[in-house]
Amino acid sequence: MAVERILVSEDAATLIDKLKASHGELMFHQSGGCCDGSSPMCFVKGEFKTGESDICLGEICGCEFYMSRDQFEYWKHTQLILEVTPGRGSSFSLEIPLGVRFYIRSRLFTDAELEALAS
Repeated sequence: MAVERILVSEDAATLIDKLKASHGELMFHQSGGCCDGSSPMCFVKGEFKTGESDICLGEICGCEFYMSRDQFEYWKHTQLILEVTPGRGSSFSLEIPLGVRFYIRSRLFTDAELEALAS
């Protein structure tokens, strides 16, 4: 059973494609309290410096999605779904000038999914 830690909604995928057309390769980082609380932020690939304290949860639409190791400890039992909604966030994320913002929806993994992730 293949289990993904990060998924993307259709609307968010459409927005990512639009941002990629304007900015090139992208990356995401789930902030842990800076700027916009714990909102996912979209950057031009390499514009946000990741390090040993960050974990790559996977790729969405060809974009790596990172989260700090400390925050991952709180979220490791959940699958994250990247969504988009109208409204202006207060982050440095690329979508903000378009009048929309990314947000995360989550659901708990089942025991079988957690077991698959562990193997």
